[in-house]
Amino acid sequence: MTDKSLIIIGAGIAGLSAGCYAQMNGYKSKIFEMHDKPGGLCTSWQRKGFTIDCCIHWLVGSAPTNPFYRSWEELGAVQGRRMIDHDEFGRVEGKDGRVFVMYTNIGRLEQHLRSISPEDSDVIDDLINGLHAANRFSMMMMDKAPELFNIIDMCRMFFRMAPNMGFMRKWATVSIQDFAKRFKNPFLREAFPLFFDLPDFPMMAVLMTLAWMHQKVAGYPIGGSLEFSKAIEKRYLDLGGEIRYKSPVSKISVEVNKATGVKLADGSEHRADVVISAADGHSTIFDMLDGKYIDDKIKGYYEKLPIFPSLVFVGIGVARPFNDIAPTVSLINFPLTTPLTVGGQQSNRLNVRIHNFDPTLAPKGKTLLTVFFDAEYSYWKELRNDPNRYKAEKEEVARNIIKSLDQRFPGLANQVEMCDVATPVTFERYTGNWQGAYEGWLITTKTLRTRMKKMLPGLDNFYMIGQWVVPGGGLPTGVMTGRHVMQIICKRDGKEFVTTLPNRMS
Repeated sequence: MTDKSLIIIGAGIAGLSAGCYAQMNGYKSKIFEMHDKPGGLCTSWQRKGFTIDCCIHWLVGSAPTNPFYRSWEELGAVQGRRMIDHDEFGRVEGKDGRVFVMYTNIGRLEQHLRSISPEDSDVIDDLINGLHAANRFSMMMMDKAPELFNIIDMCRMFFRMAPNMGFMRKWATVSIQDFAKRFKNPFLREAFPLFFDLPDFPMMAVLMTLAWMHQKVAGYPIGGSLEFSKAIEKRYLDLGGEIRYKSPVSKISVEVNKATGVKLADGSEHRADVVISAADGHSTIFDMLDGKYIDDKIKGYYEKLPIFPSLVFVGIGVARPFNDIAPTVSLINFPLTTPLTVGGQQSNRLNVRIHNFDPTLAPKGKTLLTVFFDAEYSYWKELRNDPNRYKAEKEEVARNIIKSLDQRFPGLANQVEMCDVATPVTFERYTGNWQGAYEGWLITTKTLRTRMKKMLPGLDNFYMIGQWVVPGGGLPTGVMTGRHVMQIICKRDGKEFVTTLPNRMS
């Protein structure tokens, strides 16, 4: 065991990953977490016998045939865990009764699309060819931090990626919205973008996601998000790491432009040789470090780059098994006969995820449903200043969503046993995420290839990891950046970076 110590801010997936790899490599690490449980945004909570799951829809690397599976093994996250591979990514229902199902099997999806719109043969051909190209994509887990690449690494990467260059050039700059405009069929033109309803969302990400599901390497872990996070927490603690919960960090201590530790909100100070922030990027840079270590590029990120929207997220416990509904990875999107207003924003459609595939989230014969809406952070932030109005608004949201669901699933309103509403302020309160965003930087056709540094200019012995250094966020990003930063630290200390599997060396 080395004498070198590390402090990690945040016990989300990135922070836990960095902690695990720190312990594997002989460092003494301690994580300070503002909440009372691990996982950050990869979390669940219980209400009246139901477990409301907030995060994992699919897990890249859920099977050994995907290179990322190895990292999940190293973190103890997949051993003994049952994975579910869905036949349907989601479905969109039209006003006239038509249904577009985004099947996860490429052949089945092609057949379905052609049955809906024979006149779109050329567009369907292009889409299916793109999916086959994504399916052939040489998936690589970035075993080595890009910051440590030498000329040999660069050449090796180039030759490994060369067969995929045509695919990336074609699809990285096309958004799902622009691709959908190519359909002649009005229903497909409307329905297709609703599966990834984010501004300027790149088709390359759509195709890769569906290809992973076709390969059955992006399944859902039974037990949900918090149980998944707890497995990694256990691995970290078994490796000798230490976590301090209910310990929000207020400042990062700096001496002569070197990070030397942290100061907690309770006034206590803790020193370490290295500080790693897996916390919210904006809070880290502008609050914990007072905005002293930035340049124009970093400043531009926070002034110009889009972030994931904030959400109103509703969990509903229903005394109904929903055996007649095919499980979906993501959503069922259906039209409303009466428009729904949530937080001052009106919608004519509703997204619902029916968790009838995970029996651990609800009592037997009952089902958890989750519904989410993009929300205006400032609206809910201001409303929170008046607790009575805030509570009343949440109750109104719950009533209106239940009414809307009852339109699609008659009788549901009388079967509801639990309803819980989380707002952007809820996300901010428990995770610290800037403006209540549910992830960090939004992935778009313009940010897809953006690469951000894990270090800040002029500050030594400090690193940032997680969703605020890689657009798109997601659990693999957290693990990868935590792993990479420990490779960088090992390199600086002249140590060989090593990994282990639980109970045996690798």
